[in-house]
Parts: sequence; structure tokens; C-alpha cells
Amino acid sequence: MYKRIVIICLVVFFGCKEHNEVLSAQEVIDKSISVSGGESYVYNKISFDFRGITYTSTPVGNQKILTRQSRTDSTEILDVRSLDGFERFVNDSLVILPDTLTTAYSNAVNSVHYFAYLPYGLNDRAVQKRYLGKTKIGPSEYYEIEVTFNENGGGDDFDDTYIYWFNTKTFKPDYLAYEFHVDGGGQRFRVAFNERIVGNIRFVDYKNYKSKNTDVPISSIDSLYTNESLELLSEITLDNIKVTPDSYN
Repeated sequence: MYKRIVIICLVVFFGCKEHNEVLSAQEVIDKSISVSGGESYVYNKISFDFRGITYTSTPVGNQKILTRQSRTDSTEILDVRSLDGFERFVNDSLVILPDTLTTAYSNAVNSVHYFAYLPYGLNDRAVQKRYLGKTKIGPSEYYEIEVTFNENGGGDDFDDTYIYWFNTKTFKPDYLAYEFHVDGGGQRFRVAFNERIVGNIRFVDYKNYKSKNTDVPISSIDSLYTNESLELLSEITLDNIKVTPDSYN
């Protein structure tokens, strides 16, 4: 009888300990990256089409070369972003751009790649993470994580704020939101759908919602979604996804 009581107490103790365990923001993101692709993000060449334009990420040494390629009947435009900067080629000829366009095009290329590979980019050096607690969206429970950026290395939009909701069972980021300040500012809320695994990497599409009530803190925008108070702007879909081991590695 005594042994049975001890065993029951141990089971209850460790069960409660596991249930009440509080993970840090870093631990949640590390687990999310692991279940979503892990090292497959690092060592593979990835390409996809977004709105008729082809995007490719190629590992070369210790960096990623990000490209965006569009074609018409007579013109091919190739944008290349690397650690060395940004370059645009039109029909294989380098085009010299003013600084303002160079920055705008470089940011546009990076933004599409960044969202396509989430949650991988959440461990970039400029990222600051803060655990906000647990919450429910529909029947599921989520870890709510705030992401901001250091001014040094955080890009032109370093002052934007992102919120991610990671499922407490799968650790996948099913929802994300962000508050931006350019072009008058605003808030967006994205709902992941159409999950598929290509080359061991999780890819999703998004339903992209707009918040009309910017008085609501971005960390609480999920309540507007739950109450059907957001406006659907668009669907963000990736096509022709390919993941292949790259010859550089």
C-alpha cells in the first residue's frame, strides 16, 4: 500500500510539474523551428512562386543569396540580395539604381522570403523576443510571443512589432500579427492554412486580415479575429515550392 501511494504521489508531482512548466520565448521559438524544418532551412536551396514571380534562396558559404525573378515576353528582371548588398539585372545587364529604389527593392525581396520561411527567421541576431503568456484562439491554447528588433541590424522597419501565437501542443505558429508605421501605419493579422511539408520544411499560406480599430493593442488583435471584427484583405499563397540540397554545401 505504501509503495502504491508513493508511486501515485510521484506521478501527480511530475504531471503537475510538466503541466505548469513555463517555457521562455527562446525555448518556444527553438522548438517551433525544430518541428518546422530545423537544419533543412540551412542546407537546402528553396524556390517558390509568389504572385507570378519566382523567389529563390541559395546557401553559399555562411550566407543566403536571396533572389526575385520576373519575366515578360521581352524582359527578364533578376533582383539579388546578399551580404554584399543589392543588385538588379535586366536581361543579364547590371542596372545602377538610386539608393531609395535599392533600399525599397531589397526590403521587398527580403520580406517575401522572411514570411515564407517562418518561424526560421525568428532566431536572427536582431530579433528580440518576449513571452506574453498563454491564450486561447478557438479550442486551442497558444504561447503568445512578442517580437521586436534592434535598430542595429533590424532593417528600416526595426520599430515594427510582431506577435506570434504558437500552438502549445504542436509548437507551430498558426497565427501572427504585426503593427507597422510606414504609409500611414496599420495592423495585420494572418491565419495560416494549407500546411504542407516539402523537403522536411513546413510551408503555409495565409489569410491576411486588416484591423480597422488600431486603438486595440496589437497583442490583443486575436480577440478581434475571434469576434469576427477583422476585414479580410487577401490570401497569401506560395506555388511551385521546391526544396533541393545545394551543390555549394
